[in-house]
Amino acid sequence: METGFRSELSSQLPTTPARRIDTGPGQSVTDTSPDSDRDKKADEQAHTTQREEQRIVQALAARDREVRAHESAHIAAGRQYVISGPNYTYQQGPDGRNYAIGGEVQLDVSEEEEPQASLDKAETVRRAALAPAEPSAQDRQVAAQASQMAAQARLAIAMERRQAMQTGQSDERGTRANAQEFAATAQTEMAQQVNEYV
Repeated sequence: METGFRSELSSQLPTTPARRIDTGPGQSVTDTSPDSDRDKKADEQAHTTQREEQRIVQALAARDREVRAHESAHIAAGRQYVISGPNYTYQQGPDGRNYAIGGEVQLDVSEEEEPQASLDKAETVRRAALAPAEPSAQDRQVAAQASQMAAQARLAIAMERRQAMQTGQSDERGTRANAQEFAATAQTEMAQQVNEYV
């Protein structure tokens, strides 16, 4: 029985979609048309898209700050051994701005002529490579290369010192031998002179 009532009721409903109509202050009629639902969905979608874009912009801005701080740390610690940089890789955000998402500073890791200069340079480069709060894999690789250079420089310094000590000892031995030889020669000459006078 209810079905007939419903069909009668539905046949009496208007066939054109209802619109929101303002009938005066404080009075309005709500639109229940499919166009209204589409508008609501479009508004929700636009709002969701806007929130997602804001989230992306915030993430890109945070990454930009992190990258710039990272490269600045390399430069501050490496100073005289910075060859180039900072060079940045950018990504455009939904707001049209470019954000740094990667960066690079090149450090000079070549050996110096003097082992002590190489050691000083290697220690500075190592500090510069590890200066950022979170060093990258590339940073750690440069630090390892600098550590190897420092080890080689220390070995060269130790060898130079050893050679200098050996040279000093041999010079000292040579001086002693020369002194002994001189003393022996002097005694022989004195003996000859004494013999001549006797």
